[in-house]
Amino acid sequence: MSDRVSITITDHVADVRMVRPDKRNALDNAMFSALADAGEQLKSEPGVRAVVLSGEGSSFCAGLDFSTFSAMASGDRAAAAGGNGDSPGAMKEDRITHLGQQVCWVWQEIPVPVIAAVHGHALGGGIQIALGADIRIVHPDTQFSVREVHWGLVPDMTGTLMLSQLVRADVAKDLVFSARVFDGREAFALGLATRLSDDPYDDAHAMAREIAGRSPDAVRGAKQLINGLLHEKAAAQFAEERRVIGSLVGGKNQVEAVMSNFEKRPAVWSD
Repeated sequence: MSDRVSITITDHVADVRMVRPDKRNALDNAMFSALADAGEQLKSEPGVRAVVLSGEGSSFCAGLDFSTFSAMASGDRAAAAGGNGDSPGAMKEDRITHLGQQVCWVWQEIPVPVIAAVHGHALGGGIQIALGADIRIVHPDTQFSVREVHWGLVPDMTGTLMLSQLVRADVAKDLVFSARVFDGREAFALGLATRLSDDPYDDAHAMAREIAGRSPDAVRGAKQLINGLLHEKAAAQFAEERRVIGSLVGGKNQVEAVMSNFEKRPAVWSD
């Protein structure tokens, strides 16, 4: 499909893999586009009854490519925020998402169940992609973080909606405000991981094959009904994500968050 994402379909199960292992499947513009395109293809792919989403190599997805933070540190607001057709900030007229949000939301738009097999790291955009799946099979040692505040940002890839559906508001605020790293065991205890597994990829495929053996009409109908209740406010929430992130990127405190991390010094904030 691309040099960033591969799709293999076997026995009604689509295997979707991020294939940038040398960068822990970090999200550059090419990865954003490839993920969205993969999801779009699977919306109408004949015979697909379940999807497994995973990352090649040592991690599921380590979040934004470091070049994005370099752009932020340089004060290049346009490069950091995106806006052209291949960048995370690109919007299409018929969508409630920009491209950065769509790489997470597209898994909800696919009419069949999507199971994320998560290992290694799921940081920032990586955890938000995992939250976009219907089910998450997680290795206990996986390192998670809603990392955006660490960089002077907010979760803006549908994460505010998906996180708030899975955990209490105070728990969501703890994870977002602190930007702390936590493991798969805590993710399971909090309700972010559906199941723990020492081999999430194989177990995700086993679940996908089981689902594929059920009536595809019933499974599709069930996902549609459950999603109808969950996502009534999605469009408005995603618009708010875009508004808030737009007000932050390139601002004095946001640049300071990046620079203080790069320079390994305490941040000096402006109130």
